[in-house]
Amino acid sequence: MKITEIFTKKNRLLLKAMVSTDFKLRYQQSILGYLWSVLKPLMLFAIMYVVFVRFMRFGADVPHFAVALLLGIILWNFFNETTTGGMLSIVGHGDLLRKIHFSKYVIVISSSMSAFINFGFNFVVVIIFALVNGVKPSWSNLLIFPIVLELYVLSLGVAFFLSALYVNLRDLNPIWEVVTQAGFYATPIIYPISMISSKAGAMGPVYAKFDLLLNPVAQIVQDARHVLISPANPTLWQWESNFFIACWPVVFTLLIFFGGVHYFTVKSKFFAELV
Repeated sequence: MKITEIFTKKNRLLLKAMVSTDFKLRYQQSILGYLWSVLKPLMLFAIMYVVFVRFMRFGADVPHFAVALLLGIILWNFFNETTTGGMLSIVGHGDLLRKIHFSKYVIVISSSMSAFINFGFNFVVVIIFALVNGVKPSWSNLLIFPIVLELYVLSLGVAFFLSALYVNLRDLNPIWEVVTQAGFYATPIIYPISMISSKAGAMGPVYAKFDLLLNPVAQIVQDARHVLISPANPTLWQWESNFFIACWPVVFTLLIFFGGVHYFTVKSKFFAELV
């Protein structure tokens, strides 16, 4: 089995049908329906904004930090939704796997596409909120597209790995919930990265740089804030003069993606027997 199988006509049609069905079923019998895909992150943002921005004054020295907070939340939600949904996807489609022969990559990718549709709705809200907040549009905003692509590749790679691992290890779901919760607070979402460098003493700048080097989501959130909201949000590219070290989060993302695909490919031949 090869991942290029997803480009055949049969698998493309199946992928389209699964994405459509998954998205419709998600909010079936819900009063507000698709609105929940926007309301959920906005409600989380409202809570975070009141607690951390208004009362605790996080990001007071960063322009438009409220917009940066909302952007960080929807980027993290996309990563969380793609990886968690992908992890459960193979086991959740066990009946289909036993009855029909098709590329198993389609299942994980369809789950990620549903999350990406949600992300698209939320991103439009961020743009509107940014304009209302006084953020000036510029050509550098277009750099958000490769940054979102990096986030998608990272999330999909992790989803491939988790989905194959979850077939044998059903305890993985609560473990991953704890990991993502810890990751949320380890990533500069509710606080600016400058808070790490200014509050952690002499080693603060080193800690901040290591956070961006070892946590690709942190680098993605910070780069997105820099190109979309304000250059006052520092990036790894500004802190690290060595080009190869500055590129490490992108290389790390690609390694995670190809490693996840390889692990999924090796394990996929046993899925029908185990789910």
